[in-house]
Amino acid sequence: MRTAKPERRVVKTISYNLRKNRALDEIGGLAERHEVDILCLQEADAVQLPTRIGPLGLVRATENNRLGLAMYVRDTRFQVRSARAFQLKKSLHDRVLAPANERLLGARLHDRETGHDLVAASFHAAPLTALNSLRRHQITAALAELRGLGPGLPALMVGDYNYPVFQAKLDRQMRESGYDLTLSDRRTYTRYKMFRGHFDFATSAGLRIDSVRTLDRGSSDHLPILVQAGFEEAVGALAA
Repeated sequence: MRTAKPERRVVKTISYNLRKNRALDEIGGLAERHEVDILCLQEADAVQLPTRIGPLGLVRATENNRLGLAMYVRDTRFQVRSARAFQLKKSLHDRVLAPANERLLGARLHDRETGHDLVAASFHAAPLTALNSLRRHQITAALAELRGLGPGLPALMVGDYNYPVFQAKLDRQMRESGYDLTLSDRRTYTRYKMFRGHFDFATSAGLRIDSVRTLDRGSSDHLPILVQAGFEEAVGALAA
C-alpha cells in the first residue's frame, strides 16, 4: 500500500509595477485576496511604503531611486537571512534622467514550513528606450548576483522586464543559463496599442512553476501577476 505524500505547499508571489506609486493603495487588497507569501513591487516610493501589509512585513526597499523596488514577505512563514539591492548596467535613460540606480532587489529566505532556503527577487529592467541587448545583459547580471546571494539555491525573480517582443531569444539565453522563463496567461500591459504584450514575467531555477496568472487591472498601466511555485522534489532541505 502506498503512503500518501504530504501536500506540497506552494509559494504565492505577486509582482506589481505601481506606475509611479499610483497603485499603492491596492496592494493590501491584492495580498489579502490571494493569500500572498511574497510581494514584489516596482516603481514604488520608499518613503510612502508601510512597514506592514497585513501579515506581510517589509524586507527592504531601494533607497537610491526616485521610484524603486520593494519586497514584503509573510514573516510567520519566512525568515529573512539577508537582503540586498544591486546596481546593474545603466541605460542612456538612466544616465540622463537618473531615475534608477538599483534595478534589482534580492533576498535569501528560509521557509519554515518546508525547511528550504530560496532566493526571491524584484526586478525592473531598463525602459523601452534601451535595446533588448541591454535588458538581456541586465537580466543575466541580475541572475548572477542572485547566485551570489544564495549559491545553489532555488531562485525566483519576478518583475517588469520591459521585453514585449523577441522573447524567444531571451528564453533561449535563460535556458542556456539554467533558468526557466515563464510568461503569464494574459498580457500584462495594454495601455498603448503599439506596446501591448507581456512585460511582467518570472524567471526561475530549482522551482516548479505551477502557474503565472495575470490579475485584474487596477490604476497602474501594468497588470499584476500571481506566480504559484513549489520546490522540486529533488531539492533537499538547503537551509544553512
